[in-house]
Amino acid sequence: MEDTTILSQINKLVDEEHRLRSQLQAGQISTDEEHARLREVEESLERGGPRAPPPRGGRGGGGDPGSEDARPRGEVEGYLQ
Repeated sequence: MEDTTILSQINKLVDEEHRLRSQLQAGQISTDEEHARLREVEESLERGGPRAPPPRGGRGGGGDPGSEDARPRGEVEGYLQ
């Protein structure tokens, strides 16, 4: 997947996150609905967007970035902020 495609997908996820927060503030969706969808969006962003190659291996390591799998949820959530 090309960098521009990855960046575009990440931007769409960020836009969706902002839209969800606005909808909650406007009373258009419930807190449960917002939290459920935000969790999905945030997990995708933490992985670097849909199908984004992880930093190790991939392009820099000479591997095929398109063949890399997303990191497991537990690994992503275990990162220090």
